[in-house]
Amino acid sequence: MSMLQRLDAADALPGAAELRARTYELLRLEPGSAVLDVGCGAGLAVSELSSWGFRALGVDLSTEMVGEARRRSPSSEFLVGDAYSLPVDGGFAGYRADKVFHELAEPERALAEARRVLAPGGRIVLSGPDWEALMIDSAYPALTREIVRARASVIAAPRIARGFRRLLAGCGFREVSVEGVVGFLGGASFFRGLVEVAVRVGAVSVEEGEVWLAEQVDGGGFVAVPQFLASGRAVAL
Repeated sequence: MSMLQRLDAADALPGAAELRARTYELLRLEPGSAVLDVGCGAGLAVSELSSWGFRALGVDLSTEMVGEARRRSPSSEFLVGDAYSLPVDGGFAGYRADKVFHELAEPERALAEARRVLAPGGRIVLSGPDWEALMIDSAYPALTREIVRARASVIAAPRIARGFRRLLAGCGFREVSVEGVVGFLGGASFFRGLVEVAVRVGAVSVEEGEVWLAEQVDGGGFVAVPQFLASGRAVAL
């Protein structure tokens, strides 16, 4: 499954639309305000933010994603860019990043860039799952723990979502608040991906992976995962 297919599948999961809408609410923007969506993927949030009456701009590191976003939302603006060096000037009233910061090895550097592009008083909203806290029902609990640990081990910052409050406050944002929800993942391709990573890093054998995968796929298993939404206000640098 391609990255685009994975993103589309995640956007279609139960509760995903409500979670996105909550991130928009936390931005607390006035109609017509400029908002930056970092790691915009195929542009769904940019399209929705525009429909809410905001001037949304999407930035993504992937030229493929930006091209797809432009195809899907030709009236919206998208740029190829890095979270550490955004291709925009300042003055934005809002900065949003969903399922992005767990991929960043230097989150403080990205937040310094967020402060650069936000106007004084501008709002930041970060959201994402805690990859070390996947909850999966299984008759093989020890094996499940190894598979979850293996998946987290190949992510730059798997625990970062639980630390959003400390991270934002430590980087100079004020009025920081955090909300938590339980999200759901699943599907045969997701479970297969977990097993492939676990086998690749040597956490489980091929045979163990096949047994575990069969249980999940045949039993219609699902994954519950804590997701955190953090928001704060930028102050003058």
